[in-house]
Amino acid sequence: MNYFSYGSNMCTRRLHARVGSSRFRAVGSLKGYQLRFHKRSVDGSGKCNALHTGDTSDEVCGVIFDIAASDRPKLDKAEGLGYGYHEQQVDILTATGVMAAYTYVAAPSYVEDALAPYSWYKAFVVEGAKEHGLPLSYVKKLEAVKAHEDFDMNRDRENRNILLGK
Repeated sequence: MNYFSYGSNMCTRRLHARVGSSRFRAVGSLKGYQLRFHKRSVDGSGKCNALHTGDTSDEVCGVIFDIAASDRPKLDKAEGLGYGYHEQQVDILTATGVMAAYTYVAAPSYVEDALAPYSWYKAFVVEGAKEHGLPLSYVKKLEAVKAHEDFDMNRDRENRNILLGK
């Protein structure tokens, strides 16, 4: 199953910690969408959302991974399917053409524009973008996103250890 990741799951270490069967397929972009860190998480921070704008000059860059059907429930749970995110079928423009995939987008009732991500979450997004060679201009936009420190030191440490491959 083709899964389009545009947030923290672009980082292969993060995704493998959640779904062991994930395998890289391609880098691509979703036209007519903007990346926002405004999806309210249960931890109170902002998570990524592909916000539909309909403007073809807008794009969300990301990574397509192949996920085993048997691992789909693990990914759905990790992504919060039904708890702020819903599944959406999308067409991703890649270097070799258009690939169909599914992704997760925020329900409008979970969107708060004033939110910011935790710094460890932003680090996953930036690391994943760099790891997969997303355009430098896109990476710079990600790096410019304001983030704040997580007050839960255990959660912060756990996520940073995944980021560091520990």
